[in-house]
Amino acid sequence: MAEDCLFCKIVNRQIPSEFLYEDENFVVIKDINPHAPVHLLILPKHHIRSINDMEKQDSELVGNMFLVAKQMAKEQGVNESGYKVGFNVEKGGGQVIFHLHLHLLGGWEK
Repeated sequence: MAEDCLFCKIVNRQIPSEFLYEDENFVVIKDINPHAPVHLLILPKHHIRSINDMEKQDSELVGNMFLVAKQMAKEQGVNESGYKVGFNVEKGGGQVIFHLHLHLLGGWEK
């Protein structure tokens, strides 16, 4: 856990947040500043600052983030209509909180 990391504090329940999903490796929360009708954040419990800080041993964890995203898209009812998933990397790429997280966005009208 990074001591000053907002997402680490959420994952460790030091800051209250509604978990839509939790397992041994991840939690899923709603984005507090949504850019779509469905905007979720898939957070690994293990702190990784950004994609630039990933190590080879993180590849399975990151791959499993996409499986969680797939499950959440189905639960949110956007799996058939379509959705986006993506990482923001570093400040210039739009990363605001420096704890790796995957965005899931969907639910737009056709």
